[in-house]
Amino acid sequence: MNTFHIIKPENFNQSAFRIISKDWMLITAADGDKVNTMTASWGGVGVLWNKNVAFIFVRQSRYTKEFIDKSDTFSLSILDHEKYKKTLSYLGTVSGRDEDKIKRSGLTVVRSGSTPYFDESAAVFLCRKMCRQPVEAKNFISADIDSNWYADKDYHDMYVGEITQLLVRDENVL
Repeated sequence: MNTFHIIKPENFNQSAFRIISKDWMLITAADGDKVNTMTASWGGVGVLWNKNVAFIFVRQSRYTKEFIDKSDTFSLSILDHEKYKKTLSYLGTVSGRDEDKIKRSGLTVVRSGSTPYFDESAAVFLCRKMCRQPVEAKNFISADIDSNWYADKDYHDMYVGEITQLLVRDENVL
């Protein structure tokens, strides 16, 4: 098991733009003993309701959404993109409904309390769900969003989670 230490979110000096959109993240949640994850490149971090938060977007069709909806918590695992690019791609294209993709990925699930994350992570945001908001076409101000991103009408739900802990590896190489 890797050694992690806790830092305050305001002391995390990595670019959220890079780690989310370029390096990607694994959104992971549990339903009892079952765990599922998905690769994501949409989301962000900031301050809302006087709390340090992360916000993520999960399509309604995704199997991981069922796990997030059943859990009070989720994690965002940031892995070394160059080292785990194939694994991240695989976890983003294969459904956990069809196979045990976590086992096949070779990653190691560990938990903080009931919240699963990956031991191979360089950083982990542990989050407690605060809000879920469906993304709906009627709310788009920019007319091209629906046609560019939702031609199949598989809309996202946005989740806001309070960052309860931010874990980084001692040899953090982000």
